[in-house]
Amino acid sequence: MIDNVFRARLPRFTGPLLSLYARLGWTPNHVSALGFAIALLASTAVAFHLWWVAFVLWWVSRLADGTDGLFARQTGQVSDFGAYVDIVLDMAAYGSMVLGFAVAVPAHQAQWMMMLFLYILCIASALALGMLEAKQERVPRDDRGLRLGAGLAEGGETGIAYSVFLFFPNHLSVTTSVWVVVLAVTVIARTALALQILAPARDPSNCGELTSIDHESDQL
Repeated sequence: MIDNVFRARLPRFTGPLLSLYARLGWTPNHVSALGFAIALLASTAVAFHLWWVAFVLWWVSRLADGTDGLFARQTGQVSDFGAYVDIVLDMAAYGSMVLGFAVAVPAHQAQWMMMLFLYILCIASALALGMLEAKQERVPRDDRGLRLGAGLAEGGETGIAYSVFLFFPNHLSVTTSVWVVVLAVTVIARTALALQILAPARDPSNCGELTSIDHESDQL
């Protein structure tokens, strides 16, 4: 929900970082891989209860994730494979953090399992809706290489949720339950949106024809 706001403002501040990528001879996929590697370090820090270290590492990883697409567009290296790598590594990063939390605080196993389950539904519904919106030639919400349907919980909200977990580790019973509810609402709301914009329109004239046919068959 807030991803587009950050995506619109990020280019103002990332020029030096993109120049560094170019000087190092990196490709956008290298940046995506770097973001995932740092996210793995963040999840490891979580597992060892290094909350503040995990917080810093997580947001550094998200900075890399937020600049790989900018770097690709700036250098003319946009590709379908890059879009694929980006979304796969994003979901791997989100999942790895949940695993780190599960190791650190196993008492909330049910919430961690529900998060992973709902992440599957969230990304599946986002990809399905995005693909079908593109099929209907609807105007995209952003310039990402892979189209995703709108939703309440996206990357930005996920990062904020993890930050809350890290800031208040003694209140995980509440914060994780709230996040699970947000994820569930995201899937339900996206499904309702899909029903609204993708369901075929009903033709009243056809309904009348079907009714008359039914009456004729009753008479027979």
